[in-house]
Amino acid sequence: MKSISKEVTEFMHRSTDSHVRLAVTGLSRAGKTAFITSLVNQLLNSATHDNLPLLAAARDKRVIGARRVPQTNLMVPRFTYDEACGQLYANPPIWPEPTRDVSEIRLAIRYRPKKRTKRLMGSTATLYLDIIDYPGEWLLDLPLLDMDFATWSEQQYHALHGKRKELAQPWLDSVAQLDLDEQANEQVLAQLAEQYTEYLHQCKAAGLHWVQPGRFVLPGELSGAPVLQFFPVDNISSAQVTKGSYLELLQARYKEYQEKVVKRFYRKYFSTFDRQIVLVDCLTPLNTGFDAFMDMRSALEQLMHSFRYGRSGLLSRLFSPKIDKVLFAATKADHITPDQHVNLVSLLQQMVHPAWQHAAYENIDMSCISMASVRSTISGYIQQGERQQSAVQGTTQAGDNLTLYPGDVPAKLPNPDYWDKHQFEFTQFKPLPTESDAALAHIRLDKALEILLGDKLR
Repeated sequence: MKSISKEVTEFMHRSTDSHVRLAVTGLSRAGKTAFITSLVNQLLNSATHDNLPLLAAARDKRVIGARRVPQTNLMVPRFTYDEACGQLYANPPIWPEPTRDVSEIRLAIRYRPKKRTKRLMGSTATLYLDIIDYPGEWLLDLPLLDMDFATWSEQQYHALHGKRKELAQPWLDSVAQLDLDEQANEQVLAQLAEQYTEYLHQCKAAGLHWVQPGRFVLPGELSGAPVLQFFPVDNISSAQVTKGSYLELLQARYKEYQEKVVKRFYRKYFSTFDRQIVLVDCLTPLNTGFDAFMDMRSALEQLMHSFRYGRSGLLSRLFSPKIDKVLFAATKADHITPDQHVNLVSLLQQMVHPAWQHAAYENIDMSCISMASVRSTISGYIQQGERQQSAVQGTTQAGDNLTLYPGDVPAKLPNPDYWDKHQFEFTQFKPLPTESDAALAHIRLDKALEILLGDKLR
């Protein structure tokens, strides 16, 4: 009876347009945990602080307040909001621990509606907001659903050039000695899979974001499971596969990974999303170099191919929800000077252009902004000779106070030789200190809320 009651309640919320499931995605170090923590923090403080001027409902004093309510899916871990706040409000503050598994948090936002249809139901209304957080690397596995083992292996080997080939060489040397037709030894397979996983970790450490399978670097509850013990192989013969051979076992594990890991993740979460925000750290790849920058762009394109898009009318919202709004947000905008924010947005638009074209064809609302979920610097000027130079000031991760002009952000995708002529110093700073009774300082997080939820609060 409780299960039926919960389903009826969810049905009523969706039918009255009072329920939104927001997917927060992005690759590692893009700032997902900080974003969700700040979003929840801003809404919880909206009754006592004027901290959201770019959210129309808050600016018009129609947001009454928000509170946390129990999530409906009891099988998903709760998002660690209290722990993250404890770290951001600490003295000195530190960044919260990053996402390593799926988590969820639910808010009830009470507001005074403007729409006549909603006002007929009462002077106040409630929007239930489910925020779902998960590692962005898991998204990179969704294209595997359209590839068999041979196709995926060919793709992985084709990508082995430059820095990737250098990092993969120890694993390549080991796998070259493997006879795929021999009877499989699971211990040997596990050792080679571990070498391949180490290669993927080294790719991430080198600033290369496109890693497959993504679960290998962020396994969650699957750590150590045989389903994560496979790897691509070169020159797969079209001849019949020998029973019990290494090749047969690799193919079987790849298929099991497709069915039991990737497809299950897609069905369990992706089919329920209404809105999506993709967080992108454009600055770190600029520090690293051309290969890292273009690798991130490829990863973003792969990520976007797998979402279900389309306008969500009433019937589709009730029975087959689809993402109908996508926001791309360039994070860490406080790490550059305000005069470079326009360039940062322009650069992000260039990076996501292929995905934008696809979404536009599907008639989806798409937007790009620059944003800092939690501020870590203050902006100002420094004197350089007879002129003033814009600068940012903050505390580095090592605890040093630093004032600098970090460099110009290119407004377009840079050519490979761009790095020979330009140097970047996008330093990682600690969060700014925050008083215990104050909302976290941010840049344009309220604009993100307006884009993602503004129409639901009317």
